[in-house]
Amino acid sequence: MTASAHAAHLAQLNVATLRHPLDDPRIAPFVEMLDPVNAAADAAPGFVWRLVEDGAADATGLRPAGEDVIVNLTVWESQEALWDFTYRSGHLEVMRRRREWFERHVEAHLVLWWVPAGHLPTVGEALERLADLRANGPSPRAFTFASSYTPAEAVEHLRAVPHDARHAGPAPAGDVAAV
Repeated sequence: MTASAHAAHLAQLNVATLRHPLDDPRIAPFVEMLDPVNAAADAAPGFVWRLVEDGAADATGLRPAGEDVIVNLTVWESQEALWDFTYRSGHLEVMRRRREWFERHVEAHLVLWWVPAGHLPTVGEALERLADLRANGPSPRAFTFASSYTPAEAVEHLRAVPHDARHAGPAPAGDVAAV
């Protein structure tokens, strides 16, 4: 691949509201899948990075979106790589069973956005992108698989929209680098 093929990476955040605490026996099948699914993600073609709690193997102990909400924040080389992992791997079993463990979300629970290669998004940045998607719908700044944009469209969007209009408040740490 050329250097420009990976000038941007795809960041994704998804949030899930637990039906029961993680130590509840009804959530045990999900907890048992965490290590194998995370290992599969780490080894998947196009995987770049995932958020983990300090000293832990995953991010389930982090609760930046609420005490009963777990977050998954990852970066991938391309949208295709993320799609393949999400829907064409062992991760699909988790997707099929998600209603056993998680509440159904009324508003968006997944957001995608482009970041420059090498940029690792913060949780604050990710939650801001999700809030943007929920408030404004899909745009090159915050989108979904069903409403995707290219990295070029994201860059063009940033050029067209003044910085103050892109942010309700101060830019989260690291957001200046985000596409």
